[in-house]
Order: sequence, then C-alpha cells, then structure tokens
Amino acid sequence: MFVIKLIHYLGPLYRTEIDITQSIGKRYRRQDEIGTPNCITVDFDSLDDECVTIRNRDTMKQERIQITSLVEYFQN
Repeated sequence: MFVIKLIHYLGPLYRTEIDITQSIGKRYRRQDEIGTPNCITVDFDSLDDECVTIRNRDTMKQERIQITSLVEYFQN
C-alpha cells in the first residue's frame, strides 16, 4: 500500500499523521488550523508514477516530487 511507503520513508524522522476523511480542501483547512507546516497528498496518479504533492501551509505552494525524494526535500 502506498501509505505504508510514506510511513517507511518519513516515519522514523518526522511526526506524521494520515487523514483520509472528507475532501482535500477540508483536510488542508483542518491541518492549517492545527499548524501543520506541510501536507503530502496522494492521488490516483501517485499509484502509477510514485509521486506525491507537497503543499506548504505558509506559501500555499504545491510541488510534485518522487516519494523516494521526500526525506531529501524536507531536509533542505
């Protein structure tokens, strides 16, 4: 399962939370309210290309990257 890969890469280094309820917009707003700096979104394309979308809370910038590059992305 794709979520297991996310936990495998990020779990040992960062605090993670998985939210699969409601629409993506409501999830973003809920995470913004509690102060989550970055959200990672898995979509149907992620299953094929193994990429995820990262959304930054402060800039609202969204960037699509390979799941294997997540640790390097957050370390920079």
